[in-house]
Amino acid sequence: MRLEIEDSATLTFDDGSPVRSASAIAPFGDGWLVVQDDATHAAWWRPDSITPVRVIDPIDGLDEFSAAAGTKHLKPDFEAACALAGGKVLLLGSGSSPNRMRASLVGSSGYTVADLRPLYLAVAAALGLTEEQLNLEGACLVGDRLRWFQRGNLTAGAASASADVDAAALLAAVRGEAPPDLVRVGEVRVHDLGDVDGVALAVTDAVTLPDGRVLVSAAAEDTPNAVDDGPVLASGLALLDGGFVEIPGAEKVEGLTIREVTGDGVRLHAVVDADDHDAPSRRLALRLILR
Repeated sequence: MRLEIEDSATLTFDDGSPVRSASAIAPFGDGWLVVQDDATHAAWWRPDSITPVRVIDPIDGLDEFSAAAGTKHLKPDFEAACALAGGKVLLLGSGSSPNRMRASLVGSSGYTVADLRPLYLAVAAALGLTEEQLNLEGACLVGDRLRWFQRGNLTAGAASASADVDAAALLAAVRGEAPPDLVRVGEVRVHDLGDVDGVALAVTDAVTLPDGRVLVSAAAEDTPNAVDDGPVLASGLALLDGGFVEIPGAEKVEGLTIREVTGDGVRLHAVVDADDHDAPSRRLALRLILR
């Protein structure tokens, strides 16, 4: 497995303001939806523009949140984005606090938000975690299931792992057609991606490859819990059936999506969170050679 960085650029809205805390990316309309985990709107990145798209109502009257302002605890913390048939994108909160246990179904005509706390608690129980340990940061569709990834933190007693949930039932819950406690949580897997200087690599996002294998982005971040940021020692891409390639510069890749399938692999878009509220996030155009 070999990785090439084909292009890199900062992300700023058309008005010059930065796209902050990019946490996920998915195809959307004629471009890509870049999720900001500390805001009520995402960024619609198109060939000639980047414009805001609201994904949740203001929270306590606020649209942006930060530690400096004392509002970080209010942020929706959408960390995973899955493109669906029909052009909509499903956003999923991290679950690292009760107000982060929401989903938003975003389309061209608006969004639908649902509180999924009963499902998040069921996923935590299936993974053998307490509510405080939960930190779901990636998801991908594998057949009729959504594979939801816990970003591990061995310091906090949580390994990187995934749980499968019924995708149709999940969407029904988000649309308000069925209660979230009826969504079935299926197979659980533990993922050991290795470590860097004693800090375990933990899953930050995931995509399903055309052959059915799952590719994840991973970071070795030295942090004591699911909420606080810490120094990133390394970041890269890993196949769950074996193989890891590092991204130079310890870039903290938080979101991943496939932009093109090639004869020898895939081209991807990745978004990088600078862990600095005032700094714009970056996007990377990657080429991954699988053979």
